[in-house]
Amino acid sequence: MSGKFTIGSEPVIGLLTPSKKRDYRVTNRLQEGKRPLYAVVFNFIDSRYFNVFATVGGNRVTVYQCLEGGVIAVLQSYVDEDKDESFYTVTWACHVDGTPFVVAGGLNGILRVIDAGGEKIHKSFVGHGDSINEIRTQPLQPSLVVSASKDESVRLWNVHTGICILIFAGAGGHRNEVLSVDFHPSDIYRIASCGMDNTVKIWSMKEFWTYVEKSFTWTDIPSKFPTKYVQFPVFIASIHSNYVDCNRWLGDFILSKMSPVLILMFLFCYFQSVDNEIVLWEPKVKDQSPGEGSVDILQKYPVPDCDIWFIKFSCDFHYNAAAIGNREGKIFVWELQSSPPVLIARLTHAQSKSPIRQTAMSFDGSTILSCCEDGTIWRWDAVAMS
Repeated sequence: MSGKFTIGSEPVIGLLTPSKKRDYRVTNRLQEGKRPLYAVVFNFIDSRYFNVFATVGGNRVTVYQCLEGGVIAVLQSYVDEDKDESFYTVTWACHVDGTPFVVAGGLNGILRVIDAGGEKIHKSFVGHGDSINEIRTQPLQPSLVVSASKDESVRLWNVHTGICILIFAGAGGHRNEVLSVDFHPSDIYRIASCGMDNTVKIWSMKEFWTYVEKSFTWTDIPSKFPTKYVQFPVFIASIHSNYVDCNRWLGDFILSKMSPVLILMFLFCYFQSVDNEIVLWEPKVKDQSPGEGSVDILQKYPVPDCDIWFIKFSCDFHYNAAAIGNREGKIFVWELQSSPPVLIARLTHAQSKSPIRQTAMSFDGSTILSCCEDGTIWRWDAVAMS
């Protein structure tokens, strides 16, 4: 299934004048090390740990807690045995008994599952043939994680049993690095992936779900599990000329960033960024021809100086806002539920000049973290409005 691009009415372009609906100020800055920090993520899996976050950079995984008054406390730090490892991504997951896990991956293509409750390595997953660019957690079953790799595949893992359940690759798979992947928040069978082959692909696990269920009760060694290949996505968008480095589901919509991408699935829209802007599209499906459709550009969200790759955005838990950094150390906070687009805030600081690789918004959006190329972590907290 693929989509066709058509031009509809002129899109509404968001203004780069902050609305001041919510203002933020810097409350902390940490220098974690000299190596770039590529990922930062809050724990949205367990309400006991909503103020806990993890970062990765170099061969180090660090767990912190956001406290009152801008304080950031170091809780745990893990150093990989390979000093040349460089972690690019991290996510929170959990054991079936509720124990919090931190899952990290990067250059070596190995997923390290860290038992944060027991402060030890739980498992290491080997299978990818090249580096891992992103790992995400299934919110409805947080013992399941999915990884996107330079080896052109996406893999589904069970962190409880250590099993690789499904491999999304093959005849209909990606033809270059997979840069980002995400689970649908309510349709447990569906994921979206995107990458350097300029495509976004939507995959369904529905016909393979018995293998997912089997992975929780498997008692033999993981290598004997009947891992299945999913070769064909249910939708492919491949009509653009640049790569896509971040995508997130927004209900049945998709937020995606970096290059012109079209996603088309029944009634959903998506966001994308190219040439320093995020764009809102409306796909239109032909009921008689489910493989065909069209799309109108509705809104554009400018993001100046965001023209380098591997800059990932984040949203609060309820997807009210999105925060994205740029190569000059600035953060743009856009409201996601308004039309025309509203820039909530533009966050700048005289000492923040390094490219921001990823942001992390807290559960309610009152705190925004950024991790930077120069090894710093910045904390911004919302200021009470009069």
